[in-house]
Amino acid sequence: MTSPRFAFLVATIGIGTYSLMDAAMKALALAHGAYPALWWRSVAGVLLVAPLFLARGGRWPARRVLALHLQRGLPATLSGLLFFWGLARVPMAQAVALTFPIPIMALFLARLFLGEPLRARALTGAGIAAGGVIVIAGLEPGARGDPLATLALLGAALCYALSLIALRRQAQAASAVEVTLFTGLVFAVLLSLGAGIDAARGGTLGIATLPARADLPLIVGAAILGSGSAMLLAWAYARAGAGLLSLSEYSAFLWAALLGAVLFEERVSLFTIGGAALIIAGCLVALRKEAA
Repeated sequence: MTSPRFAFLVATIGIGTYSLMDAAMKALALAHGAYPALWWRSVAGVLLVAPLFLARGGRWPARRVLALHLQRGLPATLSGLLFFWGLARVPMAQAVALTFPIPIMALFLARLFLGEPLRARALTGAGIAAGGVIVIAGLEPGARGDPLATLALLGAALCYALSLIALRRQAQAASAVEVTLFTGLVFAVLLSLGAGIDAARGGTLGIATLPARADLPLIVGAAILGSGSAMLLAWAYARAGAGLLSLSEYSAFLWAALLGAVLFEERVSLFTIGGAALIIAGCLVALRKEAA
């Protein structure tokens, strides 16, 4: 038996790995746009994980399991597009902080779709964390200066929360390797379809252009980090509740602040720090009860 605390630790490591991938994706999105960056990463991830899946004797999933992969992949793809589009327009720490409603949303969605209980302390913590989000979205100059990016990031949070609820069911029905592979496949197929529709209408999303050789290390690195994070999260979500594990998302703020400062020379304002402090306080209140 795996303790909820250990599953939470694994999920937190997965979030740290994902934050490193965010930094690579931000660089690609700034250079080429969010759409081609996400498509390149998805295709590279499938190419990396498919041999591992086949080597482990993996087979095409049953219809019921395939439906779960699609249920997770649809909101996850939309979340990725919205997040990386917003990430290219605001500092990393601010972008991550604006997605912190994810655990709050996941608590309610877990109750709605999974029947997981809502405890009073978890609701109190969610309220405190929501206050922190309001501080960042309402007072942070960058957030007020680019309201579309703010809305995109909040929309990404909602879609990601939906994908976490689907991940709980998906991870209980398939291995972590299968979850990672088929989530990447759904990403790649949906993005390819979107690009085809856009091209038919005369648009140009840019995925038909091959990436430059200098971009390949970032693309491969993002694929490795994204796949590794997906496997860690799938393993954790197969062993603990979505309401508890979604709180691990709060650890991403520290990674985002550090990586943004080191790689993109971004500064973290007092509004973002203060809002994040409220969010983390709410996380601790909710987590202490959830883990009990």
